[in-house]
Amino acid sequence: MIPYGKQFIEEDDIAAVVEVLRSDWLTTGPKVEEFERAFADFVGAKYAVAVNSGTAALHAAMFALGIGPGDEVIVPTMTFAATANCVVFQGGTPIFADVDPETLLIDPFSVADRISAKTRAIIAVDYAGQPCDYDTLEVVAGEHNLCLVADACHSLGGRYKERPVGSLAFLNAFSFHPVKHITTGEGGMIATDDPNLAERMRLFRNHGITTDHRQRENEGSWFYEMVELGYNYRITDFQCALGVSQLKKLPGWIVRRQEIVSRYDEAFRGLPRVKPLSVRNDVSHAYHLYVVRLDLNGTCADRGMVFHSLREAGIGVNVHYIPVHLHPFYRNRFATHAGLCPVAEKAYEQIISIPLYPLLKRTEQDYIIETMRNILQ
Repeated sequence: MIPYGKQFIEEDDIAAVVEVLRSDWLTTGPKVEEFERAFADFVGAKYAVAVNSGTAALHAAMFALGIGPGDEVIVPTMTFAATANCVVFQGGTPIFADVDPETLLIDPFSVADRISAKTRAIIAVDYAGQPCDYDTLEVVAGEHNLCLVADACHSLGGRYKERPVGSLAFLNAFSFHPVKHITTGEGGMIATDDPNLAERMRLFRNHGITTDHRQRENEGSWFYEMVELGYNYRITDFQCALGVSQLKKLPGWIVRRQEIVSRYDEAFRGLPRVKPLSVRNDVSHAYHLYVVRLDLNGTCADRGMVFHSLREAGIGVNVHYIPVHLHPFYRNRFATHAGLCPVAEKAYEQIISIPLYPLLKRTEQDYIIETMRNILQ
């Protein structure tokens, strides 16, 4: 099976992890700070806070902003559930916005329509790796005194109008799951220019306690205080060692992803039933996913039939995503319903994610393209 995404681990990555495993610090040690500094420099932010997942990164961002009961946060429905869940974790209410039909990025006009007196923030998701329309979103957020948060879990290494992803919003959340651009196994990061928010998130990842073990060891002290209700969202040193090693290779991997996408685009240009998502002229797409829409009108097929045919051929296609407002939890808890975000709902019936990762061989890509042609013709 050719998977839709896959990690790329080399010998130097393994050596970096082994070095830490032989050291005195497996967690809350010096590699965490090293990874945070390297990451902040890469994305053009002043601060970065490492945590143990992309979900933890989003949750920490909501905590840092003080989101709580009675607050509303606008999120796109075309995303992974964690984007909305992080609001619920804090007792807030996610308000689902629709997406642009060509890019499936959050639609700023839909956002504006959903702002109320309770709205506190907007979470913009860089779906598939393409940065959102941050200039327009900043205008909308500024007019209503809202915080703009970037769920950049798909877009590490991308750029918006020559500005790197990670410096585009007040808080910028990332994931290092194995299918993402770099991996630490599981892991996440939040980038920001605000020192107070960075400190709040460091507190939050460590149970709300003022110091961690290494800080107390350096000070020769045993004393600590819990000043907030936090979580154990710490990440280990050996994960961060892997992150430092992987981050150095990221620019080349982004180029490789873009090369693979260029071949897909060329191959599917003459295939009328396949339409890749549009890409804005003012962005550099990081391509976490390669998503296409299937036009099966006038045929006896549907997306499910194409999906299963490709899987049977050994091609691990996927679907990203079921709109979050259609999940049973949100229907039952927040009374969401079909018809709430019609553009996203229509797109969900058509989209499919094609394998994309740096290790994808040319022969494998040729096989994927030819199999797609055979099935759709």
